Amino acid sequence: MNLIVAVDNNWAIGNKNKLLISIPADMKNFRTLTTGNVIVMGRKTLESFPQGQPLGNRVNIVLTQNKDYQVNGATVIHSLEELQKELAGYNDQEIYVIGGESIYRQLLPLCDRAIVTKIDESYEADTYFPNLDGMDDWEITDVSDEQTYFDVCYHFVTYQRKKA
Repeated sequence: MNLIVAVDNNWAIGNKNKLLISIPADMKNFRTLTTGNVIVMGRKTLESFPQGQPLGNRVNIVLTQNKDYQVNGATVIHSLEELQKELAGYNDQEIYVIGGESIYRQLLPLCDRAIVTKIDESYEADTYFPNLDGMDDWEITDVSDEQTYFDVCYHFVTYQRKKA
């Protein structure tokens, strides 16, 4: 299973249920990688999308503890066990965890690849992603050339979980 995330220098990912910055090339990369695949997210992440609607041309799966939560166009799941059963029907390479913080933390142990947009800035934030650089079981396998969006520099970095 994969995950995809944009982080700042402090591994921050959001503030007040919004992305730290919207970089068009990062959004395009996200669309390219996830279109036609399965995306797994939490309720707050879904609600942060335009009109709180699932993303088109993808299988949208929402993990929430709220038993009454329903949304058209998405499968709503209430536990990790239920999620694993749902995902069993898909190829691991087609599954992308897309946030938020709690979902990333719960599903990181199940992921083998992380596509991280590393933004060379520090923003005010209230949600964070675990620092993969500080984890012995993850290694960088690819780094893009430096990208810029106005005065913001960033890289697309791929991490792989090390084989035991």
